[in-house]
Amino acid sequence: MKIKEVKKENGDKKIVPKKKKPLKLGPIKKKELKKLVLYLKNGADCPCHQLDNLSHHFLILGRKVKSQYLLTAIHKWDKTNKEFKAFMKKMKNHECPTFQSVFK
Repeated sequence: MKIKEVKKENGDKKIVPKKKKPLKLGPIKKKELKKLVLYLKNGADCPCHQLDNLSHHFLILGRKVKSQYLLTAIHKWDKTNKEFKAFMKKMKNHECPTFQSVFK
C-alpha cells in the first residue's frame, strides 16, 4: 500500500492510503476498501519512523473497531529482507479464524 498523506486529528494520527492492494481482505468489503482511512489511536505525537518517507510501499495491518479502521502494524515493503519474505509467506498461507460460525 502506498500512503497519500498523514494527518493529526483529535489526538490520533490519520493515514490516508493512495494505492491499495489487499493481501488478505478479511471481513472488509471492496466498496469499503475504496474509502479506507486508517487511524493510529493516540498517535498524533508518536514518532513513527516508518511514516517519515511516504514514497515507499508499506505492509499495513489493522482491524475494524466500530466504524473506524485502526492501524495495528506498519512495515516498509522490503522484498530483499529474508525475514520479511518468510513473514509474507506465512501470512499468505495463514487462515484467519472466522468468529461468525461460532455464533450460528
